[in-house]
Amino acid sequence: MMRSADPGQLLAELQSVRGHVTAEGAVILSRWEAMLKRGAFTAGAANLANYLAMRELDLRPLQKALVGTGLTGLGRSESRVMPTLDAVAANLAMLAGTANGIARPTQDVFWSGADALTHATDALFGAPVDGRVTRILVTMSPKAAKDKDHVRELVKAGMDAARINCAHDGTKAWTKMIHNIRDAAAKHGRTCPILMDLQGPKIRTRTVLTPEEGPIVEAGDHILITFGEPEPRRAFPFQTSCAMPDVLKQVSAGAKVSIKDGLIVGFVEEIRPEGLVVSVTRTPPDGQPLETEKGINFPGTTLQVSPLSDEDLEDLDFVAKHADMVGYSFVQSKEDVALLQAELEKRRPGLPPLAIVAKIETQLAFTNLPEIIVQAAGANPFAVMIARGDLAVEIGYERLSEVQEEILWVCEAAHVPVIWATQVLESLVKRGMPSRGEFTDAAMGNRAECVMLNKGPYVAEGISVLDNVLRRMEAHMTKKSPQLRALSAWAGPH
Repeated sequence: MMRSADPGQLLAELQSVRGHVTAEGAVILSRWEAMLKRGAFTAGAANLANYLAMRELDLRPLQKALVGTGLTGLGRSESRVMPTLDAVAANLAMLAGTANGIARPTQDVFWSGADALTHATDALFGAPVDGRVTRILVTMSPKAAKDKDHVRELVKAGMDAARINCAHDGTKAWTKMIHNIRDAAAKHGRTCPILMDLQGPKIRTRTVLTPEEGPIVEAGDHILITFGEPEPRRAFPFQTSCAMPDVLKQVSAGAKVSIKDGLIVGFVEEIRPEGLVVSVTRTPPDGQPLETEKGINFPGTTLQVSPLSDEDLEDLDFVAKHADMVGYSFVQSKEDVALLQAELEKRRPGLPPLAIVAKIETQLAFTNLPEIIVQAAGANPFAVMIARGDLAVEIGYERLSEVQEEILWVCEAAHVPVIWATQVLESLVKRGMPSRGEFTDAAMGNRAECVMLNKGPYVAEGISVLDNVLRRMEAHMTKKSPQLRALSAWAGPH
């Protein structure tokens, strides 16, 4: 499409876009029909289909021309694709002095998508507290099971929802945590929904062997990831077994390898009968210890593995009875979602569907995101967590900013809430001393509906700081839209 300042030509171009969105959106929506069982998601599914259809086109020339004509353009249309197209078309028709047969949407229609997203957020995370819109989700430490006052301090500081990681503790501790969370919320006259996060098939180091001179791995070293248990007599001073040894059989020579969120990076140089020989190509300048229970990723390798382990299924018996939301790790396809839905139905006969939070942490999950959303939200209340640690390792750190933006756009189009997760204010929460970059990252979190803090000694302070940052940002931005609050810093004579 050519950029033109003529309203009539722009209207013709826009009507061509609208025709494509109408036709192709209907085709996309028809493919999803079997997954749509929940009426609350009908409008979200239709808008998502239209958004995907619209984003098939390169709209940059048209967008620039519309903005140059004084119109808002299409750059803020995620939650309201057809209302935006119709509103812009009606304005162009007025400027061109012609009738286009498209009625200008009412204010209620125009904002209905944003209202639907607000309603979905309230349903999952509770009503906003003291005017702050972006919710704060906090991961519980073992202390939450033992110390009621600690949990009350978190709620008082501004915690809106609590996360229990099923990879740690156990049902006794979880029961105490849940009691303390609900008690603290009640004492503050609030709700505090609980997300219980299944650990999923996390590939981790297990038994580790290192040289006598120390555990530090550097570029140029080799690590043997064993199919069985490490043996000191082998030729490799650095060895580790794997929590899921069967998965290693799916990895080919040349495959990329990342250990501990990319602190040790290499590739599979050789496959031996005893395991994978990894040639280390990058570590921090001073090296990195090879430690037990650290994540192993194979970026670019599609692994066929069930997202629900036997341990997850056992944990799900408890989660289905006690949690408000279930966090789904390593989900990669609509079939994975259907598997969890079937297991939840077995455990909750006759009860309302439990809310699902899908953790997007692989390239395949990102590629399949629209169908994951439709399968999940088509039957259950639903949110997406951007698991930025694993996702960055899988797709490459240089792509993370771009990909997390696209996830935010697609979820907003579906009227699905997003949780902004991984290492938010990490230095403050862990060590009591924030970095400048962390504040920028935390401020960006207000683009999502919820921001997650991990556990740490200074988590209560982290909540208070995050609450302050989010409130300030909300006065200026809602998603991508500037709020145009009056700026006082430069007002008046100086």
